[in-house]
Amino acid sequence: MSIHYQLEGRTGAPVVVLSNSLGTSLSMWQPQMDALLEHFRVLRYDVHGHGRTAKNDKTTLPQLAEDVISVMDDAGIQQAHFCGISMGGLTGLWLARFAPERFLSVTVSNSAAKIGEQSDWLSRARAVRGEGMSTLASSAAARWFTEDFAQNNKAQIDYVVANLSATNAEGYAACCEALAAADLRAEIDAITLPVLLIAGSEDPVTTVADSKFMQNQIPASQIVTVHASHLANIEAAQDFTAALITFIQQQERKA
Repeated sequence: MSIHYQLEGRTGAPVVVLSNSLGTSLSMWQPQMDALLEHFRVLRYDVHGHGRTAKNDKTTLPQLAEDVISVMDDAGIQQAHFCGISMGGLTGLWLARFAPERFLSVTVSNSAAKIGEQSDWLSRARAVRGEGMSTLASSAAARWFTEDFAQNNKAQIDYVVANLSATNAEGYAACCEALAAADLRAEIDAITLPVLLIAGSEDPVTTVADSKFMQNQIPASQIVTVHASHLANIEAAQDFTAALITFIQQQERKA
């Protein structure tokens, strides 16, 4: 499978890999790009079944994580810092646990060691296969953003929702099934990499309590809470970006 990715920034700078959430594409990271490119080389990609990456035959959390390694190999990157949000954050946890030699740090935003309930994910997968993405897209803003942000940032919201509407229904459903089966709660205490946990104070999907659970389990972890709902990198872009850059620079100084 060919995974669509973009590599930007000056050669020789530390590399940051960005992994998007369910129902989005690599474009979701645009609010971070200018600031990140001042300091780092940035590799962002479309998870399979999203954006310009086709669906793979099999979708599991380990496969989603192995896709990151494949992209890094294709781009000639041996080690990188990683940042993922929601499904991308769970992918980062897997990588931190099972492929730590390829990463210098991992940032996990708006995520959890187990996201939601299996039955809910399987129900959503059936719904999008039967009805398409339109019904899901119509309620996305309420799940992803606070009411105030949604009311005052209509153009930005419309763009993100349009991206969700354009997502391949089968690719989305397959990722739902991967999330239904994913549970790293018994694994993350073995993570030794430096981990930053970014939580949205208003996030009803992956709560501050989820981040605190991960912080208690992962020895070398720290937590930052920003005022946002589920897509914190968009809603609290400035605070999110500042926290990410500060954390990565801390790890670079230690190296």
